[in-house]
Amino acid sequence: MASDGYTIRHATREDVDTIYSLIHELADYEKAASSVKATPEILAKTLAFHDPSAPDSFTPGYARTFLLIAPDNEVAGMALYFYNYSTWTGVPGVYLEDLFVKPKYRKRGYGKALIKACAKEVIRINGQRLEWSCLDWNTPSLKFYESLGATRKKEWVGLRVEGEALRKLAA
Repeated sequence: MASDGYTIRHATREDVDTIYSLIHELADYEKAASSVKATPEILAKTLAFHDPSAPDSFTPGYARTFLLIAPDNEVAGMALYFYNYSTWTGVPGVYLEDLFVKPKYRKRGYGKALIKACAKEVIRINGQRLEWSCLDWNTPSLKFYESLGATRKKEWVGLRVEGEALRKLAA
């Protein structure tokens, strides 16, 4: 996808270091840099990468990444997503795990362009939902998302089991 001098494309295996760097920039922004455990090696094993030699072909993996390439040919941002499924609608959707635009590229419509790419992916798979989470203190992002038509899901509470609690649950 190309528009206004920028391009959006799916990441290839050669983009692992770039994705890793963007993850760290996002973690810094979210005041959680020490929480990042991913490494380039882990990302190379777990992300699905586009095969440029075959349209719509991806390597095995759990999540895909859109990269936005700015007119200066630098990666300006990413949208990392995976497919989910709704038993109520009986169709798939997309969960946007991470959206990040580098500070020097903000206020150019790049975040909206990346979310739009995810919305197009939902439509492409005949899905019905694009979902994501946002930190409750991130007022600028919440306002931005709501300006796109997103609604806050107040009746749902996010839950997570990880670390030792996960190991105990699985035992």
